[in-house]
Formats: sequence, structure tokens, C-alpha cells
Amino acid sequence: MKISARVDNRQGSHEVRLQTNDKAHSLSIAPKESGLGSGTNGGELLMLALATCYCNDIYREAAKRGIHVERVEVEVDAEFGGEGEPARGVTYRAKVAARAPQEEIHLLMRETDRVAEIQNTLRAATEVTLSEIEAEVIERPDPGEQIDA
Repeated sequence: MKISARVDNRQGSHEVRLQTNDKAHSLSIAPKESGLGSGTNGGELLMLALATCYCNDIYREAAKRGIHVERVEVEVDAEFGGEGEPARGVTYRAKVAARAPQEEIHLLMRETDRVAEIQNTLRAATEVTLSEIEAEVIERPDPGEQIDA
């Protein structure tokens, strides 16, 4: 199964497209109040988390450098095998439109890749632990009790 997520962000607009194999659909996520970046947190879907993190970090890192970013596009892909298997071949592509020389935009994009938190979380092979479980027992009906279907 192949799952991908794509983010297209610009002032006042945040579009998300999710795809599993050949089935694509949109997810409505509002932009931040500032109009730049996503109004959601990246942990909801792994591929969307990677795309969202990079998009938002481009704006953050650009602000530090005084670069005005007009638009960010990020597309993330991975291959998923059977149950219990981790993702393989996680890759992403990005396009940034900004008021700066091409070399500065490329430097911004490479530095953003280096500091993007969600990307670095996956690169560090972070341990994931089930820390708590809770079971609610539902009493079984008496054998002679009528169960409405």
C-alpha cells in the first residue's frame, strides 16, 4: 500500500491532499491565523506530519533570514507493506517560491530539512511505547435473555 500527503500553502490558503494507492481525497485544514502555515498539528497522519512540518519550518526559517516566502509545496511518499511492518522509502519533494535569489532559497530549504523536527524524529528511529491500556468489561446477557438485533 502506498500512502502520500501533499501540502500547498500560501497566504490565507492551506490545501491538503491525501492519497492511498489510487484513491485521493482532500482534507480541510484551516491556515494559521497569520495566514502562513497550517492550523493543525503534524502528528495526525505520518505523511501529513512530514509535509506540514517542513512547510511550517520553511516560514519559520525564512523569517529568521528576512526572506519573504510566497508559497510552499511539499509532497511526501512512502511504501507500506503488511501489518506491523514499518514504512519504507520515505521521501519528500519541496518547492518554495520566495523573493530571494535561487541560491538563498536552496540554502533555506536545505537548512529547513536539517532542523525539521518531525523529519528528525523519524531519522532518530524514536522508540514508540504503549504506556497505558484500559479495558472496559461489558457484562454478557443471561443465556435465556432476548437480544434485540
